[in-house]
Amino acid sequence: MILAGDVGGTNTRLAFFEQRNGQLVVVAEHIYPSRSHASLEDIVADFVSTQKLKAEAAAIGIAGPIHDGVCRATNLPWVVDIHRLVERSGISSIALINDLEANAYGIATLTPSDFEILQRGAPDASGNAAVISPGTGLGEAGLYWDGTQHWPVASEGGHSSFAPRNPLQDELLAYLRAKFGGHVSWERAVCGPGLFNLYEFLRDTGRGEEPAWLAEQLKVDDPSPIISKAALDAKSALCEQALDLFVDLLASEAGNLALKFLATGGLYIGGGIAPKILPKLKTPAFLGAFADKGRLAPVLQSMPVRVILNDQAALRGAARRATLKR
Repeated sequence: MILAGDVGGTNTRLAFFEQRNGQLVVVAEHIYPSRSHASLEDIVADFVSTQKLKAEAAAIGIAGPIHDGVCRATNLPWVVDIHRLVERSGISSIALINDLEANAYGIATLTPSDFEILQRGAPDASGNAAVISPGTGLGEAGLYWDGTQHWPVASEGGHSSFAPRNPLQDELLAYLRAKFGGHVSWERAVCGPGLFNLYEFLRDTGRGEEPAWLAEQLKVDDPSPIISKAALDAKSALCEQALDLFVDLLASEAGNLALKFLATGGLYIGGGIAPKILPKLKTPAFLGAFADKGRLAPVLQSMPVRVILNDQAALRGAARRATLKR
């Protein structure tokens, strides 16, 4: 029996898995609103006591850098300590890993139907891979190819400096710098809250009108899903511009990540946003921005690009990590 966790800024998903005939099978699962709890330790203790199951090992993916078994969560007011997790859960073997590291581990557990192919790439594509996941924040990770299998490499690349590609994005950088201070990361633009930042930029710089009905909705609900839905339904030209800019920036940073890891084995797009905006990702504009890297464009055009459709990828990845003797 294995306990696996996927901790996000919005929700924390926990599950017990069993290995049956070499496959990971969910025995019990529960989703907790992250901000409704004082700590991850409280959530894990509640889940273990409620399910009354005993795990031999556990692995939990969480957004944030991890050092000596301690993580200061990036998008939550938590400090997670592996020693406290062991004490509260009663599980002696726990691995605390970066959330995108968990996502990367999960790719090997998925089937072809769990992916949408945006670019098939070269027929003999192999080698390192990478995964980028816009959600509450922007997660990135690499996968090192050892000649037999991929090994995830954690990163905090989503917090690296945003780089504009054209005059409009030059203006966006100046706008975000004024809003957030000197350092502007990719996460300020390419994530759920980032989409709202893009919308506000376009609105505030006079590039579109905000209808009254939209202004009212944005005051009371999470703005990003409202903006993306209005864009996909063609109900607001301003929302369409914001989503188009979001897709362009996601593609650009995905291309940056693919080059940094030389991801000739493939670039994967994870997270909860990508499957919901597939019609935009399947346009030529996305792959055009992805490969817009000058002399290295042919390298990017040879890379397979896939969207992860299975929302359990990170959870399954954490379960897989718990089975490995590392």
